[in-house]
Amino acid sequence: MGGHISTELRINDRIRVPEVRLVGPNGETVGIVPTDQALKLATEADLDLVEVAPMARPPVCKLMDYGKFKYENAQKAREARRNQTNVIIKEMKLRPKIDQHDYETKKGHVVRFLKAGDKVKITIMFRGREQHRPELGFRLLQRLAEDVEDLGFVESNPKQDGRNMVMVLGPHKKKSEAKAEVKAAKESAAEARAAEQAEERAERTATQPSGQKKAKRANEALDPDIDL
Repeated sequence: MGGHISTELRINDRIRVPEVRLVGPNGETVGIVPTDQALKLATEADLDLVEVAPMARPPVCKLMDYGKFKYENAQKAREARRNQTNVIIKEMKLRPKIDQHDYETKKGHVVRFLKAGDKVKITIMFRGREQHRPELGFRLLQRLAEDVEDLGFVESNPKQDGRNMVMVLGPHKKKSEAKAEVKAAKESAAEARAAEQAEERAERTATQPSGQKKAKRANEALDPDIDL
């Protein structure tokens, strides 16, 4: 049985080889030195001796702040995960003799998927004698691709798959771009709603009867702590 292989770098006293090829803290080459001497240099510089290329002969070690190195690597990995987007493939199924209303509905879903940055697998399902008319499915797929060409492109050309014909559409925009656009649209809508509400409040204040305004100002002058 194979044991767990550690990906942790060996540092300082865990480096047991007699000599190492030493690299300085700024990337400068020091040369091949005894390991105990390299450890002494690390101690004097208040740094760690880190084995960065264990398979080299002799192993390559670098003088560095290992704690800072691990922290920066963790930050980079976290940022990479944050920016990573999972590719999602949606599927839409159509019949070769679909009516116009159903076609428009299905196309609407495809448009929504592509706008969200998702790929779409379009499947034409043949039944009975329709299996002998593959050109019906091919023309339908061509029509759909042309109808959404502003949002997506044919990533996988139509091909027969048993009783079905399949085509894959890819979005022009990346998932991350689509998400950013949706977020910007939501923020813009929220700002518009806030401005509209402020305008409505201003209009209500402007159209308030003058008698009420005078009474309110008089009450406020008598007792500014009264909230009317």
